Amino acid sequence: MLKLYGGARSRASIVQWYLEELGVGYEFVMLDMQAGEHKQPEYLKINPMAKVPAIVDGDFQLWESGAILLYLADKYGKTALSPEERGIYSQWVLFGNATLATGVFVEANREREMPRLLTPLNEIFERQSFLLGDEFTVADIAVGSILAYIPIMLKLDLSAYPAVLNYIKRMSERPAFQKSIGGS
Repeated sequence: MLKLYGGARSRASIVQWYLEELGVGYEFVMLDMQAGEHKQPEYLKINPMAKVPAIVDGDFQLWESGAILLYLADKYGKTALSPEERGIYSQWVLFGNATLATGVFVEANREREMPRLLTPLNEIFERQSFLLGDEFTVADIAVGSILAYIPIMLKLDLSAYPAVLNYIKRMSERPAFQKSIGGS
């Protein structure tokens, strides 16, 4: 069975959300980050960077939340992806992890970056239900999780982005979200 390693309030909950959406069985291994369990030799064999999340799927080990999401989409997703589709999924997963997360959660960037990032996202969600159209995908896990953390962690005023607010509400109401991010 796939093992997901994480800590309290970590990006492991993003991977957990996707596993729940996919219906993939997994064991969640909670590491006590305060006690330094992520720096112990056993875990460093899985992730030498001493970060969470990481997964062990049979003999395969992988760390970095975006890479894990893309792997899960490839292995457990409902349809085979063309190189172009994989490229689009990768674009959004990397955008969520790198661009959106740093634009929102790095305070020095927030005032400048949030309008630049949330305005086009608001326009997308005015036209369609999900990032890639009418279908929920791994892109929505990556971007939706970062957006959903805004009201949970930062309590910022997003009233200028009503379609983003509606999207966050719809993501947070998903049963798999409630079992993962919503339950942490």
